[in-house]
Amino acid sequence: MQLRYQFRVYPTPGQRISAARVFGCRRVVWNDALARIKPVKASNKLLGNPKGRTAQGPYQFVPKNPDLSKALITEAKKTPERAFLTDCPAPVLQQTLRDLDAAWKAHEDSKTGKRKGPKVAPPRFKSKKDNRQSARFTANSRFKITEGGRLRLPKIGDLKVKWTRDLPSGPTSVTLIKDRSGRYFVSFVVESDPAADILPPVGGDQGIDLGLTRFAVLADGSHIASPKYLRRAEKKLKKRQRELSRKEKGGNNRDKARVKVARAHAAVADARRNFHHQWSHKLTSENQAVHCETLNVRGLARTRLAKSVHDAGWAQFVMFCEYKATRRGRDFAKVDRHFPSSQICSACGHRDGPKPLHVRQWTCPNCKTRHDRDWNAGRNVRNEGRRILAATAPSTPGPGARRR
Repeated sequence: MQLRYQFRVYPTPGQRISAARVFGCRRVVWNDALARIKPVKASNKLLGNPKGRTAQGPYQFVPKNPDLSKALITEAKKTPERAFLTDCPAPVLQQTLRDLDAAWKAHEDSKTGKRKGPKVAPPRFKSKKDNRQSARFTANSRFKITEGGRLRLPKIGDLKVKWTRDLPSGPTSVTLIKDRSGRYFVSFVVESDPAADILPPVGGDQGIDLGLTRFAVLADGSHIASPKYLRRAEKKLKKRQRELSRKEKGGNNRDKARVKVARAHAAVADARRNFHHQWSHKLTSENQAVHCETLNVRGLARTRLAKSVHDAGWAQFVMFCEYKATRRGRDFAKVDRHFPSSQICSACGHRDGPKPLHVRQWTCPNCKTRHDRDWNAGRNVRNEGRRILAATAPSTPGPGARRR
């Protein structure tokens, strides 16, 4: 199993300059390769299907990575216009071509239906004004973790890393990242033994009903309060945005104000991510199975509740619960978004029909049980999740086989 570990790094001013050169070289190679591939794909699209030969005109083959590497890296370094490419390790530039190839593949698979989810746009040219930069160093880049705990990257130097945990094994690649707020991170890809993270079996399972007033209501009657990090930081964010809008475009002061806005947003995102990590860790550690409803977040984000929906970050929380459950040998089930969790009585199973949002409590007309709307929905989600896991159990035998 491949895992990714991310740590904060603190480069010196000289190392920041060297990292900027590496980012710039990577951007130039990406743009040069895209400039060669994009016209070829556009002309072939106008010609039609090359196998059928129904259109007029010659069909051009898209240049492959070895040819691009020779022309845009090896030969380009010998020219005065691209001599600066020697400031970047060659494996990083070759990895850039592989990343571009993967981006085109994702776009083509999205068009043909091989790739699930929303459509993926074709690759675009990178700008030197992009606020987020990254560069991936593969194993042949000869990066190294020194005895002093520093990360040695070629052409950059020994970076000071804030280690918060040990790596389970030697990394196969490392990505240097600069975010929009000017912070630097390194992301290691390591191989891990799946059995090492499996937790001992525990009893019980949990159903989760997500909401806005309360972040989540659990099937056992407890709830998770909504932290509303964005709402709490709105005053500071408005002040930073006003300061940014008053700065002259193209000036250094505007760039400084932009960094302040990015740092304010990063603080909100970091606090929300930490909140999601803590609760997903707790739920997957204390329960053998976790059942969660699937929400149409994309549709809800187009309503008047859009800001609150984005502030809650439901999709990230569900993703954290799913991958933590998979790693720890727990069962995880997603309940269909059309499942009427708020309409069914969890005591007798009677379906009472849809209710407006202001109705928070209701009485079942069949068994006369008084329900809290969210708590009842959490129990129904748990019951439906149990049914889903029971239906998938026979076809996937083995320990932890029902994890999805």
